[in-house]
Amino acid sequence: MTVSSEVEKRAAELADQQWDLQAIEDRFRYLVKHGITGNRPELEEIVGKKDDFLDQVQQHAEQYCYLTRSCAKGSALALLEAFGLGNIEIIRSMAPFPGLSMSGGICGPVAGGMAALGLYFSGKDPADYENINHYIAGRQYMQKFKAVFGSLLCPDIQKRLLGRAYDPFAGPEELEAFNRSGAREKCPVAPGIGARLAAEIIIESMEENR
Repeated sequence: MTVSSEVEKRAAELADQQWDLQAIEDRFRYLVKHGITGNRPELEEIVGKKDDFLDQVQQHAEQYCYLTRSCAKGSALALLEAFGLGNIEIIRSMAPFPGLSMSGGICGPVAGGMAALGLYFSGKDPADYENINHYIAGRQYMQKFKAVFGSLLCPDIQKRLLGRAYDPFAGPEELEAFNRSGAREKCPVAPGIGARLAAEIIIESMEENR
């Protein structure tokens, strides 16, 4: 199956999926209350179950997007949860990032994935300018995301998943059309695949540095 057809296939699956909203919200609320563990998994914990690990990251990103109706929050939280990065305040900061406040800018999962990669690959000292690993990882992530979806921009991703682009802030009719398009069920495809791609980059780094 081609990468392109995989996107459409997953969109169709999510459109028909029965979401266990209570279970998703319970897990989400637990993280809000207790915070991200901060325990980064060792490579040995992932080896042998890499596909299962990536499947879970993807599914959690889809589920958190469905719950919060934010692709940026969904992708970021799934990655922070999986790799013990950051805190819930970072998820709050993702609030305006879907489509750059739905203005036609970058897709939210691009921002969410980049935030997680920045936390993982940057040094502890925020003033450190010599470490460029976060730039390398970020560029790699954008290339991979664009290779799958054909673009980094929200309107282009919407066309892929929903048939056309919408601006929910253009007026009540456009908002109603956006909601009727199945956006809540189909848009989680992007944070799911995006989070998986970012997780692959982190795991590849772990493998190279072991």
